[in-house]
Amino acid sequence: MDLAAYARQDLEGVVRLCDDEGWPSFGADPERAHRALTAPGVTAVVARDGSDVVGFAYVQSDGEIQAHLSSIAVDRSRRRQGIARQLLQLAIEQAGGERIDLITETSSGFYAALTHKHWDGFRIYPPFP
Repeated sequence: MDLAAYARQDLEGVVRLCDDEGWPSFGADPERAHRALTAPGVTAVVARDGSDVVGFAYVQSDGEIQAHLSSIAVDRSRRRQGIARQLLQLAIEQAGGERIDLITETSSGFYAALTHKHWDGFRIYPPFP
């Protein structure tokens, strides 16, 4: 397995992982997904097995203190092999920052196993009432 910065040839694999998770945003417009994964302040990394993308992480960061894990996914057949931890480590090293904040709907156990502080959070969608 190879860990690397996201490249254009990884887009189809990243979209497939998102679709497998039921996350519609990247699959709805892959070109927009590519722009998001390569936008200023974004670090996107992938785990490849040969040419197959088996995991990815998408982090936004100020490069100094704060980073936000926007998305991370690992192919279901490759979970519990340390891939997500490796992706997180590489992403924060490349993005810069002292910490990563995140929200999760499905992976609390994974994140609780990492060094962390627990905070309440919200995901807010405009327009606001």
